[in-house]
Amino acid sequence: MSPNYQLLLISAVSQTSMAILKSYGVRLRESTPQFPRPNLCDNYKRRNVKWRSPQAAVIPNFHLPMRSFEVKNRTSADDIKSLRLITAIKTPYLPDGRFDLEAYDDLMHMQIENGAEAVIVGGTTGEGQLMSWDEHIMLIGHTVNCFGGSIKVIGNTGSNSTREAIHATEQGFAVGMHAALHINPYYGKTSLDGLISHFDSVLPMGPTIIYNVPSRTGQDIPPHVINNVAQSPNLAGIKECIGNDRIEQYTGNGIVVWSGNDDQCHDARWSHGATGVISVTSNLVPGLMRELMFGGKNPSLNAKLLPLIEWLFQEPNPVGLNTALAQLGVVRPVFRLPYVPLPLEKRVEFVNLVKEIGRENFVGKNDVQVLDDDDFILVG
Repeated sequence: MSPNYQLLLISAVSQTSMAILKSYGVRLRESTPQFPRPNLCDNYKRRNVKWRSPQAAVIPNFHLPMRSFEVKNRTSADDIKSLRLITAIKTPYLPDGRFDLEAYDDLMHMQIENGAEAVIVGGTTGEGQLMSWDEHIMLIGHTVNCFGGSIKVIGNTGSNSTREAIHATEQGFAVGMHAALHINPYYGKTSLDGLISHFDSVLPMGPTIIYNVPSRTGQDIPPHVINNVAQSPNLAGIKECIGNDRIEQYTGNGIVVWSGNDDQCHDARWSHGATGVISVTSNLVPGLMRELMFGGKNPSLNAKLLPLIEWLFQEPNPVGLNTALAQLGVVRPVFRLPYVPLPLEKRVEFVNLVKEIGRENFVGKNDVQVLDDDDFILVG
């Protein structure tokens, strides 16, 4: 090949490459969101113009979530709406503070065998607030991988930061969870419009349950917000802790609600239209809680369970549950601080409650026992 021909070939390739790059650059500029630029001229005229608040630069559908067309665990919101007994599953620990997956798997088997239809992974009961996001997503993925064919897995991927909630929800659905649980932004709170924008940012990703628990967040999610976001086909329903009057207000408008209060769930289910309960107590007595949600009105069973429920919630959840499961011998007596076990006299009360209700109704096979203070391990 002559030198002149080589030069001509190199020149042609270079011109073609430049043309491709220019074309790509044009497409890139066209796909890049264009923000309004301030008008820098005629500043003097602005003194006579009434000031207006600038519009927020909201770009619809610009965020691209990590979606997948894999249908292995893909679930519709309607599939979630039909669930009656959802257990907010406990997360057990090893003495060094890591997850005890062997004990966790045993707990999951007990839930499945006794009729729970779904679990909340990493919720308040599961101490998601004490987990790193890596731990959080790992546990959701583990639960899906091991049990996703037998029970619905709902990952708590909510946050007081919308950006964090989006990212965690992306990852949760990427590892196969069937639905997400989202709380409203806590501590910092926000306006009602901010609540709507927060939920609108996460609802497009998949089936979602919104969780209203003002005692923990410091802010109620009022019906105005729920009625607005209910336009999304991905809203499966509400976990409502305000009470049965609020539940009836929603169910009367066709919105699915789960009671977030175990002590009110029987009446919520049978007298106020709730679909079911997202329960802490079902960690301990899943069979009895299933009977309470599926067997029709049963005031005698409800009365039988109320002393146990009251005992569980005398201190903030999950203090009571952690203590109870340790004394039943189904998890190690390990607490991640700031949670600590109930005092000795309360631990004795639990043993008596188990005897009254019947040990056969509780999870695990070991005899219930009163643990000493020195038996517990507190991980800082």
